Amino acid sequence: MNIERRTLLKGMALGGLTGIAMSGSSLAMTKAMLGSQAGPMPTLVLVDDGAAGKAFLAGVGSSPAAGNAEVQRADLGLEFILGLEKRLRSGQPQRIIGLVDDASAALILDLARSNGARVQWLGQHSAIAGATRHHLLSADSAQGCALHLGQQLHACGGGFSLSEEHPLGGQPLKLTGAARSGGSAQWAASLGYSLAGLGGADSSAAPRIASHQPALAGQFVSFSIVA
Repeated sequence: MNIERRTLLKGMALGGLTGIAMSGSSLAMTKAMLGSQAGPMPTLVLVDDGAAGKAFLAGVGSSPAAGNAEVQRADLGLEFILGLEKRLRSGQPQRIIGLVDDASAALILDLARSNGARVQWLGQHSAIAGATRHHLLSADSAQGCALHLGQQLHACGGGFSLSEEHPLGGQPLKLTGAARSGGSAQWAASLGYSLAGLGGADSSAAPRIASHQPALAGQFVSFSIVA
C-alpha cells in the first residue's frame, strides 16, 4: 500500500470515528442500534475471491451471528457501487464487515462516510514471507478485537507486529511476536469471527481452520461499519 492510499484510508476512518465524538446524539444512537436489537444486527460481509477472503468467511461462518450474515463479492464495478450505495441509503440498521484489497476498501469507506455510516473498526494488514503487520483503528464498541487478533497471530507462529489506536481516547495497544513457523491464514479467520461477533454474539472464542491453510501474502483492509 503506498503512502497516499494509507493516508487516505486512515483519514476516512478517523473521520468516521471522530464524527461520533462530535455528536453525543450520534454516539447514543449508535450504541442503541448495537444494544437494542432482539438479536444480532443484520450483517453484510464483503470479501474478494482471494485466500484472505475465504479465510475471513470461514471465521464469519463459525460465529453464532452468521445466520444474519449476507455475503457479497466486492469489486470496483458500477453494479457493486450502486448496489452498496442503495443499501446504505435504505435506512435499515445494519452492519457491514469485510476483508478486501485496499482499493476496494477506499471505495467502501468513502461510500459509507458520504452516506452517514459510522466506522467501528479499520485494520490495515500486510503479509509477506510468513510475517504480518497490522495497524488498527477502533471505537469502544470494538474493544477486545485487537487483543483477540494478537492472540491468534501468536498462535499462528509467524512473526508479527500489531498496533491499535483509539481516536476517541483510550490506551493504545502494541504487540509483537517472533516467527516460530511460516504462519497461516488463521488470523484472518479469527478476525472474521470477531467482527461478526460485534453484532451481538460472543467474540471471546476464536475458530480454528485447517492447519494446512497456507500463510497469506499481500495487503488487505478489514472494517466494521454501522449504518
